[in-house]
Amino acid sequence: MPGTLYIVSTPIGNLEDITLRALRVLKEVALIACEDTRHTRKLLSHFQIQKPTISYHDHNERERTAALIDKLEAGADIALVSDAGTPLISDPGSYIVREAIERQIPVVPIPGASALVTALSAAGFQSGEFTFVGFLPSQPAARRTRLAELAAVKTILVIYEAPHRIKATLKDAREAFGRRECVIARELTKVHEEFVRAPLTELPEISARGEIVLLIGPKTDTPAEQTADEATRSVVEEVERLINLEGLDQKSALKRVARARGVSKSEAYRLMIAERSRDKHQEME
Repeated sequence: MPGTLYIVSTPIGNLEDITLRALRVLKEVALIACEDTRHTRKLLSHFQIQKPTISYHDHNERERTAALIDKLEAGADIALVSDAGTPLISDPGSYIVREAIERQIPVVPIPGASALVTALSAAGFQSGEFTFVGFLPSQPAARRTRLAELAAVKTILVIYEAPHRIKATLKDAREAFGRRECVIARELTKVHEEFVRAPLTELPEISARGEIVLLIGPKTDTPAEQTADEATRSVVEEVERLINLEGLDQKSALKRVARARGVSKSEAYRLMIAERSRDKHQEME
């Protein structure tokens, strides 16, 4: 009889967020495959679990899978864990799970903590539908292209982001989504856990520390909401405000104004030219 591959969820911060079942499985398996053995050793030590570990991460999972499958087929039970949360959710593990299924080796999930579910539960959005995006491309051009594609999605968007990229990602997100509501969940379950809730265009400066979950509110069929001040500004005034306050170029600012007003960029450009022409004519008079 083959062994069993257990997919074990571990805490995303607070070590108390681990299930009794997960602890039992970690104590009983023959081997624990870890994204980072040093990180997992801290968890095992905390709960006084002494089991052999082996590294299994993005850079070695293909080659390491064959050896682990051999052990499973020989009858050994193996637990797969990531550094935090549920394995395979933006973490390695897909190769060994697929191979185990093809070899008819039992694959048993041990549910527990997940950053995306934790963030969603306290975000405050009314819609129950969401789209899990995971990590965006790290290259700016590819990231902007991906966000532009996601702008048409009507559900809540759940995005993982590294702290050193969050500032650039938020800037690109403003261009893609305008004033859509968003929530930034940072350092979930840890001492400095923080939720920041605001329209994308009104977010305060975000601390670039700790892992971050960015949630973009659901898209509506109506144009983005405008404040009273925005509603009374001309296109020219709004474009100039965005250029001065947010450092956008005219093209990006005009694109933002068009989206907020529910018109095409060409229509917004036409309005801007007409307003400038009218203002110039009034000055001459």
